[in-house]
Amino acid sequence: MFTIGDFARHGRVSVRMLRHYDALGLLHPAHVDPATGYRHYAAAQLARLNRIIALKDLGLTLQQVGEILDEKVDAGELRAMLRLRRADLEAEMAAAAARLTQVEARLRSIESEGHMPTEDIVIKNLPRVRVAELTAVAPDFETPSISAVIQPLYDELFRRLDAAGIRPTGPGVARYEDAPGGGILVHAGVEVAAAPREDDGLRILDLPPVERAATLVHRGAMDNVLPAVQHLARWIDAHGHRSAGYPREINLECPADRDAWVTELQEPLA
Repeated sequence: MFTIGDFARHGRVSVRMLRHYDALGLLHPAHVDPATGYRHYAAAQLARLNRIIALKDLGLTLQQVGEILDEKVDAGELRAMLRLRRADLEAEMAAAAARLTQVEARLRSIESEGHMPTEDIVIKNLPRVRVAELTAVAPDFETPSISAVIQPLYDELFRRLDAAGIRPTGPGVARYEDAPGGGILVHAGVEVAAAPREDDGLRILDLPPVERAATLVHRGAMDNVLPAVQHLARWIDAHGHRSAGYPREINLECPADRDAWVTELQEPLA
C-alpha cells in the first residue's frame, strides 16, 4: 500500500487531484485509516488512474470518464480511442504549423516593403509549351487552400503519367484561373512531348505563348511565396504595367527539402 503522496508521485499526478477523484467517486483509496483519515492506495489502482488521465486527455469530462470506466472499457478499446485522439492532435498541430508559416510569410512581406531589389524582375516572352495536367477546384487563392489541392494533383499526375509510359520533358507548370462557379481552378501540369489528348481528366495540351510576362525567381517552399508574389505586384504597378492574370509557377528545382525549391513566377502583362 502507498500513502497518497507516494501514490501521487508514482502516478505523476497531484495529491489534490487524487482527493478530487476520490470526491467524485472516480478513484477511491484502497484503504482509509479510521483513526487518522489517511488515504492509502494499492499499486493495482495505477491502472485505473492511467485510464482516468488518458480519457480526460481525450477531451472527455470527468463525468463522462466515470461513465466509461463503469462500463469496463478494456485496454484495446482505450488504445483505439487514444489513437483517434492522437490523430486529431496531429491534425491540429499541422494546421497550427501551416497558420504560423502564413503569419511568418505575411510578416516578411511587411518587413520587406520598400527594401527589395528590382533588378531581379525580368520581362520576357513565354513560348508555347505542351503540358500534361490535372485540374481541381480550390475554394480560394489563399496559400493553404492551394497547397491542399495542388500536391495531391501532382501526386496523381505523376502516377498516371508513369502508368501511361509518358516521361516529363521539362519542369512542372502550375497555373490558375477563376472557376466559373466560384473558387480557383488549379491546373497542376508538367512539360511533356506526347500528343495532345484528354483522358478521364488528364489533359495533354499546348499552352499558348505569352507575349510579355514579368518573371521573378522564388527560392524556398511555396508556402513562403507571398513576399515574392507581392514584390512582383509592386514592381508591375510601379513600372506602369498591368497584370493580365494569375502568374504561372514553373518548378525549376524540386528537391526533397522544400526550402531548397526554386520556382519561377511568370505573371502575364496586358
